[in-house]
Amino acid sequence: MAWLESPLRGRLAAVGHEVPLADTASSLRWALRLLSLTTAHQGQDIRPVFVNDHLSTLTLLQDETLPEALAAQWLKPLADLTPRQSERLEVTLLAWLEHGGAPEVAKALSVHPQTVRYRMRQLEKLFGSQLRDPRARFELEVTLRSRRLLAQARIVDSRQVRHSSRFMTANFTPVTARKVARINGL
Repeated sequence: MAWLESPLRGRLAAVGHEVPLADTASSLRWALRLLSLTTAHQGQDIRPVFVNDHLSTLTLLQDETLPEALAAQWLKPLADLTPRQSERLEVTLLAWLEHGGAPEVAKALSVHPQTVRYRMRQLEKLFGSQLRDPRARFELEVTLRSRRLLAQARIVDSRQVRHSSRFMTANFTPVTARKVARINGL
């Protein structure tokens, strides 16, 4: 499908995934959903978005109640913290799950490695052995990624509501841990 990128460049477009002819409605539905998640940036090079490039994002965002249920289950240890503390630890935990050691996480979050170590000690106290369990780590990562994607989708939705017409570009990029940290002042 890469051959479509050049003819569609400069146009608002989403390309669905390849499906049998009987399933074209499904492909169209996912292309429209992906298009609804993109944002407008005038002056940027508009390119088409391809569903195949965003399958995991679409999977995580297909129902908002499921990520909320995951968060209720897996993020209970953070419930007694202030929203700011919880947010910092969530961002740190996701970066740790994605990157590994303190130096890599510190670089991703633009903080000092000692800050990461301090936060990881806090997380270890809160989550205990779950941070060493592969299934729990997977569940935590899915939970945190879906929360990040939902937050980004809500930002896109709020921008679209403010604009009378829906401008979107094909440059859909999920928020990285670093961007989340900067957005939230961490």
